[in-house]
Amino acid sequence: MTAAQIILLVLKASIVLTVLVIGLNANFAESVFLFQDPRRLISSVSSMNVVILVFAVLVVAVFELHPAVEIALVAVALAPVPPILPNKVLKAGGTEAYTIGLLVAAAVLSILLVPLSLALLAQIFTKELGMPPTAVAIAVLTTVVVPLVIGMAIHALAPAFAKKIAKPLGLLATIMLIGGALPLMVAYWSTIWSLIGNGTVIALAAFAVVGIAAGHLLAGPPLENRTVLALCTTSRHPGIAIAIAHTNFTQQKLAMPAILLYVLVATVVSIPYLQWIKRQHPALAAKNPDDPINQPSRSG
Repeated sequence: MTAAQIILLVLKASIVLTVLVIGLNANFAESVFLFQDPRRLISSVSSMNVVILVFAVLVVAVFELHPAVEIALVAVALAPVPPILPNKVLKAGGTEAYTIGLLVAAAVLSILLVPLSLALLAQIFTKELGMPPTAVAIAVLTTVVVPLVIGMAIHALAPAFAKKIAKPLGLLATIMLIGGALPLMVAYWSTIWSLIGNGTVIALAAFAVVGIAAGHLLAGPPLENRTVLALCTTSRHPGIAIAIAHTNFTQQKLAMPAILLYVLVATVVSIPYLQWIKRQHPALAAKNPDDPINQPSRSG
């Protein structure tokens, strides 16, 4: 096994552990929350799977970007929300039911939406595209659904045990994520840097901004859920995005570095949004006073 394969395995394990921890603190009612509210489900899907994909297609059609960047934009728009996100949005004030419900809905619906979206894009760009539903299903089942269900089962059968192991497992997942992501970024940094230019960073930042705006506007009240959908629309599962890119564009070797570049840009772009939310609505900061982003507000 190569070093790159080991790193990717560590990253996948960190994602699985993170989702397991979410499950340890969740219940069945939260997992089906969005399916019980069709209007909110439709608005969430519109933000994550329609608005952002339409914008990606427009950017690709109008601007002359590096092919790898164009592929990255479309692949990221197609990929479901990343399982590492719920911890981030919960700390930003997101309600647990909506956050976990959105994670589950995005994972389940991606099995249908990703192949359908690829078929539509194939018609638009007159190119044969496709990712088998089984491939999408395996990815979301192994990294999201199965660990989430296991975590919820432990929570239901042994709540005290679930609470006891959740924190150390979460810490381990964070350490594994950092330990895997940093070497990957270092290894591909020269390649990532080569993609910067010709409006690439501007296009990626605009993509992230549109995602934040769409999520914030379409989520509806309460405010906490606006933050959740904004971050979920902007951030996507990089592993599935890479799988989509490699399945449909095997000849484009720079697709993965381009996707990693987007992850970096989206992370930077989300920081001002979270700071703005905190300044405009200090009550949200009070929900999580120990989170670093809320430290300036603790004096009150």
